Amino acid sequence: MLNFLILDDLIKLALKEDIGHGDITTEAISPFLKGGEYYFLAKENFILCGIDIVKRVFWHMNQNIEVEFKKKDGEMVKKGEKFGFVRGDSKYILSAERVSLNFLQRLSAIATETNRYVKKLEGTNIKILDTRKTTPGHRMLEKYAVKVGGGNNHRFGLFDGVMLKDNHIDAAGGIKNAVATVRENIASTIKIEVETRNLKEVAEAAAAEADIIMLDNFEIKDIPKAREIAGKKIKLEVSGGVNLKNIETYKEFDIDYISVGSLTHGIKSVDISLKYGGKYEN
Repeated sequence: MLNFLILDDLIKLALKEDIGHGDITTEAISPFLKGGEYYFLAKENFILCGIDIVKRVFWHMNQNIEVEFKKKDGEMVKKGEKFGFVRGDSKYILSAERVSLNFLQRLSAIATETNRYVKKLEGTNIKILDTRKTTPGHRMLEKYAVKVGGGNNHRFGLFDGVMLKDNHIDAAGGIKNAVATVRENIASTIKIEVETRNLKEVAEAAAAEADIIMLDNFEIKDIPKAREIAGKKIKLEVSGGVNLKNIETYKEFDIDYISVGSLTHGIKSVDISLKYGGKYEN
């Protein structure tokens, strides 16, 4: 669920960034503007995501604006479909148009791309994970979009999970020291994940009894050996170099997770427009 106690600040910042001291175009033409109905038009197929934040954007502009969606987050929208409507004072609707579309287009793109990955792994128990490679300030939204698309969230931030990466390991003098030191300083309920760069490090992480071992940019041929070394108890996560063209290759392996950073940092927004549909009187 989205926490609007946190997201309201982001929405207000986005509106302030766009409108500044005033929407000079809309204000200049406002004598000719009246109540209007506008509709969201899909210009390609996509998984919808972000309707609640869109509603909140318009609410911040004017609480009398009505926003109605014919679809729910997670549902497919087809090209050419009118899937949502905004009704009220055109002055406020036009001033919030771009901010609402920016949120809707990006979140729908993340959900859609995630869903493509999830579908490629149908028939397996492998879970698609996101990463912390998110737009600063937008992490809650972008990780929500991954969930809407059928994916799973990796740790939300540095505060809710342990991942020993290469710099931690090198600074601690190796995986054994890093895991042992961390284990002494965290609650026993917190799982420890170790990023490994080769099979030797997989063996070290397994000996240190890590809960999850990440295979970072491993060659595909080394994955079965990594599983053999790790045993059945330790979960394996594959990361790096996975894309929609090669992901089905991983279906045959005994792995638990595939993390894909491009779900949030390499996304092209889907194409959605907000169009005038006629006069509207409440």
